[in-house]
Amino acid sequence: MVFIGRRLSAEELAAVRADPTAVDALLYGDLDDDEAEMPEPELDLDKSWHGIHYLLTGTDWQIGEGAGAAILGGAEIGQDGGYGPPRLLDKDTVRAVATALNALDVDVLRARFDPDAMTAAEIYPDIWTNGTDELDYLMSHYAELRRFYHAAAANGQAVLLAIT
Repeated sequence: MVFIGRRLSAEELAAVRADPTAVDALLYGDLDDDEAEMPEPELDLDKSWHGIHYLLTGTDWQIGEGAGAAILGGAEIGQDGGYGPPRLLDKDTVRAVATALNALDVDVLRARFDPDAMTAAEIYPDIWTNGTDELDYLMSHYAELRRFYHAAAANGQAVLLAIT
């Protein structure tokens, strides 16, 4: 399971609100064409998404406001691709998430990294007690998450998020 995100232009946002089936084309490309490639996501957190969510919220699946909505927040939209339907965060929510992520000190997240607790909470993927590289893996993807939300907020954009 990997986590992807896409920033939406005003036209794309209007299209998915008018027809939620448009979400699939934006995230996955032309699903009817076996030779078509999936579009490159603007955000790819790989398998770090659940670990980052845990560091942001201190929980396995609960969604908070601000930074707590960065991974699992938003309104479900479109078809369930196997790991739940994609989620749409409007531009106001995106701005709130970006502000909260920018204000969150990375040292706070590092202090929240508890491999034993993450393993006990079954935070995906089950790699947390394998060594010391896992925290660096999470922090590098967290930096991507911050950049993604900062760019979306700066451009007044909504975002689509999906676990594939």
